[in-house]
Amino acid sequence: MNKSRQVAKYLFFDFFAAAIAWATFFVYRKKVIEPQFFGDWDIPFEFTPQFFLGLIIIPSFWITIYYITGYYKNIYRRSRLLELGQTFSITLVGVVAIFFAFLLDDWIGSYKNYYHLFFTLFSLHFSITYFFRLILTTQTIHNIHKRKIGFDTLIIGSNEKALKVYQEMTNQIRPAGNKFVGYVGLDDNDDTILSHHLTKLGQISDIAAIIENKNIEEVILALETKEHEKLSEILTIVENRQITIWGIPDLYDLLSGMTKTNTIFGSPLIKISNGLMPGWQENTKRLLDVVFSLMAIILFLPVFIVLCIIIKTTSKGPVFYKQERIGRFGKPFHIYKLRSMIAEAENGTPALSSEEDNRITPIGKFLRKTHLDEIPQFYNVITGSMSLVGPRPEREYYINQIIKRAPHYTHLHKLRPGITSWGQVKYGYASNVDEMLERLTYDMMYLKNISLYIDFKILIYTVMVSFKGNGK
Repeated sequence: MNKSRQVAKYLFFDFFAAAIAWATFFVYRKKVIEPQFFGDWDIPFEFTPQFFLGLIIIPSFWITIYYITGYYKNIYRRSRLLELGQTFSITLVGVVAIFFAFLLDDWIGSYKNYYHLFFTLFSLHFSITYFFRLILTTQTIHNIHKRKIGFDTLIIGSNEKALKVYQEMTNQIRPAGNKFVGYVGLDDNDDTILSHHLTKLGQISDIAAIIENKNIEEVILALETKEHEKLSEILTIVENRQITIWGIPDLYDLLSGMTKTNTIFGSPLIKISNGLMPGWQENTKRLLDVVFSLMAIILFLPVFIVLCIIIKTTSKGPVFYKQERIGRFGKPFHIYKLRSMIAEAENGTPALSSEEDNRITPIGKFLRKTHLDEIPQFYNVITGSMSLVGPRPEREYYINQIIKRAPHYTHLHKLRPGITSWGQVKYGYASNVDEMLERLTYDMMYLKNISLYIDFKILIYTVMVSFKGNGK
């Protein structure tokens, strides 16, 4: 199962469909609509440079809309009926935008030609686009039913309900694609109930390692009513990973977060969404991250060059500072900064800085006050390891200390870490674990209230702090 290749297929055919629709619409405009304006004049038909430019711009516009609305996510989990509605609604919005941007100044014989233009473009684009999508989606669904495509699935629980879910899903004539790789037992469960069918892979404490090592894509929580107190502990582990989580129906009122009911043939399950923002907001956030970061790199390039020269000439050591941090879904990455401290400031032992830290260089104090030391992190944003706004990433050494006092800290790993954050604006750099915990309150508030609106407010306050030099 190659997800990237499947996405590439949808991208190619969406682009191709948009190009065909626009080319056909162009001919319609020139052959049918414009003659009504020019009358008996013999206007030669030709494919102008604008036509060929439109074959690039218009399909690219559609691909951008599809990306923003989250169409290319969960590419293997598609419903043809829902896809029909989604294609219809997005086409309607996109055609309205194209109509007002490009078609209002067309040569027309009467105002009725505007209706003809609009409905012709809508019909062409919708029908051709959905035709190709229907073929791809139907092929995918058939491959799932034939068990050619499957999703590695872990069952958490080894009770009667777990056995029932397993048997119902494996005995379906048209399976939903779940390939069970094993189960995680609970302390008070009778493992013999499920062990005849599946391999026991471990206990609750092993879940994170099992998901990583077995490349688990979907998890089914099969807990008895008496086991509900373990739900929070399990969700803390599984929700912070890029997997689909299902629960059995009687957990509906107890599961936290956004949920929606879904029936997988004879086995009704509840899908626990670990998406924190609507799909269009999440993709818009990522798109704005890249665009604004590219703009920032260009804008700050002269300042960046001057700072590099000053750092290099005023203290020994490299210009850049690289350090491993823990990012989204608990994956490590390297964060980049302009060096604001003396070289080898830690000597291999993690040590946080304070406001009066003598390891900070003179130019480093200015960099920290204005946050200009974080300019290289725009590169982290472009590569996808960070966002403009999100909880500040920490080193594993300090995360382990934080978790001992605040286990819920791991929920922040649902998000990409940010160059700036709510807690960063409030507290600046943390100089000890206590300050990290104080900042955690605001990062958790951001997690629960995340939106593009909140992001813009945090960015505005960050800019204000930087210009005033109030950073810590």
